[in-house]
Amino acid sequence: MASGKSPSAFLTIGELSARLGVPQHILRYWETRFTQLRPVQRAGNRRYYRPEDVALAERIHRLLGSEGYTVKGVQQLLAKKGGDAAPASPPALATPGVDLAALVRIRDTLKAALAV
Repeated sequence: MASGKSPSAFLTIGELSARLGVPQHILRYWETRFTQLRPVQRAGNRRYYRPEDVALAERIHRLLGSEGYTVKGVQQLLAKKGGDAAPASPPALATPGVDLAALVRIRDTLKAALAV
């Protein structure tokens, strides 16, 4: 972390927002949608994110941003697996006529091509 804080230090909402590259209102929204994300609130409702909150917020950000999950999909994943297990692929979608396995293969091929 560029701020020089200890890895075990609490982060403010502004610091976490900058770290993830998302606006503060998104973090507040996530708190309403993911019951596992509960920062400590001090006087004046100032939020302080513990290291485990930071790790969870980073995971939520990754799942929503680069893994292709929806908010509901991440909610189900966190509820089902306790939030600890990393998913292998996005959950099956109930969309008629869409071959999800083929789309996952295409996604993985594109990821591999971009990584080179």
